[in-house]
Amino acid sequence: MRFVDEATIDVVAGDGGNGCMSFRREKFIPFGGPNGGDGGRGGSVFAVADRNLNTLIDFRYARRHEARNGENGRGSDQYGAAADDIVMRMPVGTIITDAESGERVAELLEPDEKVLIAKGGDGGFGNLHFKSSTNRAPRQKTPGWPGEQKKLKLELRVLADVGLLGMPNAGKSTLIAAISNARPKIADYPFTTLHPNLGVVRVAPEQSFVVADIPGLIEGAAEGAGLGHLFLRHLQRTRLLLHLVDFAPFDDAVDPVAQVRAIVAELHKYDPALAAKPRWIVLNKLDMIPADERAERVKAFTKRLRWKGPVFQISALTREGSEGLIRAIYEHVAAHGELAAVEPDPRFDALGADTAR
Repeated sequence: MRFVDEATIDVVAGDGGNGCMSFRREKFIPFGGPNGGDGGRGGSVFAVADRNLNTLIDFRYARRHEARNGENGRGSDQYGAAADDIVMRMPVGTIITDAESGERVAELLEPDEKVLIAKGGDGGFGNLHFKSSTNRAPRQKTPGWPGEQKKLKLELRVLADVGLLGMPNAGKSTLIAAISNARPKIADYPFTTLHPNLGVVRVAPEQSFVVADIPGLIEGAAEGAGLGHLFLRHLQRTRLLLHLVDFAPFDDAVDPVAQVRAIVAELHKYDPALAAKPRWIVLNKLDMIPADERAERVKAFTKRLRWKGPVFQISALTREGSEGLIRAIYEHVAAHGELAAVEPDPRFDALGADTAR
């Protein structure tokens, strides 16, 4: 299924039904009195967060969602029937914004969370509603109230605890496939990943966290180079960024330090708040470097980068160093707030690997 993370839709709630003016007319009952019923309520439009959805593609093609109007009131004390509500299912993490005013209408952060986005109109009053001791034959009635109409912008930001960041072919997809249940496309050419992938990493039977892998960034992304900044929004809800670095590039002219600085510059251009998130350097592809050279090359790298934060050395392909990285990530994320809700799964070993695979 195609990944779509933006859509614009029109929602129209139903109008309330009109009230009825009617009088009881039966043989031998000359003064039957008013019996016109009220109109029914118009249908409202609700949004519900569905954990089984991960794209807004349904709203890319179905752009107008219109609820039915309430029924008009009738004689013989009959009230109009209320119209059915419309329930639109959206992925968890969807932000709903009024496209005209820019006001945020709702943000779906919990599975099965239900919010009202367009209220249906109330029904009008029939003349039965106006009967009193001094007005025994009322001829008043009111029309139904109109339902709300809105033009809404939908934006999906995936919910994840950790976000993977780096140049194309840095090994992000290989890493998320090695440590989680995600199965992204992996190939030896740039921009293999064309949409975000989510993976659940199991650390213990009831200990887990969610990792998001986004397409690679390159220098000049702010000006539209590569895939641009299109998918950086999906890292804005994460609590930790893992900056993967290809530490053994095939081209000797490629400088890992320059690549790291280029990615950081793109983060600042997109959102300073995103650039300020905790970020760890993860040096990948250590299996391609002789063991006796690793320590010296890592020391030279951190010295040139002037990096004071955590540095991890791994090989996503062979899983070397992955277990220590997983444990450190879980401890950091668990210490800085509630983790994303994940169903417990007993089918794994103590290292977080799914034994059912």
